[in-house]
Amino acid sequence: MIEVTPFTVLIDTREQAPWLFQGLEVDQKPESQLIVQYQKATLKTGDYSLEGYQNEFAIERKSLEDAFQTFGRGRDRFERELERMAELKFACVIIEADWTAVFLDPPKHSKLRPKTVSRSIIAWSQRYGVHFWLMPTRRMAEQAAYRMLFRWYEDHQDED
Repeated sequence: MIEVTPFTVLIDTREQAPWLFQGLEVDQKPESQLIVQYQKATLKTGDYSLEGYQNEFAIERKSLEDAFQTFGRGRDRFERELERMAELKFACVIIEADWTAVFLDPPKHSKLRPKTVSRSIIAWSQRYGVHFWLMPTRRMAEQAAYRMLFRWYEDHQDED
């Protein structure tokens, strides 16, 4: 059985390694195939949102390498992004790595210290109210993002 999402995920046109949400299962019917509708769009904030909720909801995706680069050399630009995210009803940065990777296996080329990354995440979470999720694998990060998208849609579809 095939089930299609009743919503469309928007993926920013600048996203270089997008999640396409393929191979996900329907919770109530694990034998069913879930088709997640998505389209490319130019998003003002974040890499992912839901059609119709772009001004309320955003997820920013970061690989471990990208997080270290962004938190270092791209810090000023990223803080402006966090300021925009803070204006939304829900905003989250999902990093495709866990704390163990941050501290024990940081990118080889990075001069940024792991404690700078962890302290920045703490400060930004408090300062901007943006959620930061660290997920051990890219696949788990993609699944978490889908669940956030799905939950937002479920909780807000009757508001229209």
